[in-house]
Amino acid sequence: MQKPAFDPGLTQQYTGNFRRVINKDGTFNVRRRGATWRDFHPYLHLINMGWIPFFGMLFLGYLVVNTLFALAYFGLGPGHLLGGDASTESGRFLNDFFFSAHTLSTVGYGSISPKSLGSNLVASAESLVGVLGFAVATGLLFGRVSRPSAKIGFSEQMLVAPYQDITSLQFRVVNRRRNDLMEIEARVLLMTVEEKDGQPARSYRQLKLEREQVLFMPLTWTIVHPIDSESPLFGLTAEDFHRLQAEVMILIKAYDDTFSQTVLARYSYRYDEIGWNRHFAPAFSVDSEGDLVLELQKVGQISDSTA
Repeated sequence: MQKPAFDPGLTQQYTGNFRRVINKDGTFNVRRRGATWRDFHPYLHLINMGWIPFFGMLFLGYLVVNTLFALAYFGLGPGHLLGGDASTESGRFLNDFFFSAHTLSTVGYGSISPKSLGSNLVASAESLVGVLGFAVATGLLFGRVSRPSAKIGFSEQMLVAPYQDITSLQFRVVNRRRNDLMEIEARVLLMTVEEKDGQPARSYRQLKLEREQVLFMPLTWTIVHPIDSESPLFGLTAEDFHRLQAEVMILIKAYDDTFSQTVLARYSYRYDEIGWNRHFAPAFSVDSEGDLVLELQKVGQISDSTA
């Protein structure tokens, strides 16, 4: 039986040109279609969206709920809220809306209060919705703030640079946050498009690294793949990388000492994001007091010199 080819879970099928497998923000370049409402998970959606859309959703939900309950009070007619009547319909609706806001948030200033059985029932239901709704919103906010995540910075380019007596493929990473990361591991995959049985197909190869793990990363880590005779990159040129539509995919795994949990980071470099015959410039130095100083803006700084 023929041994199946290595596939990390990104399929070997190839039907045409595509931008990349992993986007620059670390997400996979996959569009989902055909999902139903049963597949939608509100918590996952809200916990993963950006901060501005998140607060926008909370504010929109607050307005919608208050408006619905204001319409319920307004539908009961005049006289159901003590102190809520006004000379115009729009004024009465505004009083109903602000009473709804006071009730939903359980503030209850007392200037407007329910007077009839119907208004008391609506106010009771709104109080329950407010307590539950704010509990959910607080839980979502806490989940977003307390969720451990890695802020690994990657160099803008991957380089083919001299390495001992040969060359190497290398890139640089840094922890952009002040938390301590321990036991950092790196796995690097090379994806190429090659002919198989007369049809183009994706191929994946794991690249052997000079060092697959470091215990600490307070400074930068230059991850190096030596291009020796056993490397799948041996003898390839920049034109070969373009022809093969090469993409180097990276998975970084580390232990976050602050949250005592494992964090992950993904990244990739396409063939047009690889610099040739260059090397990284130093990103840290020692100051006059003997302390190491890391310059985050220099993490991806490169030099044209091969020295």
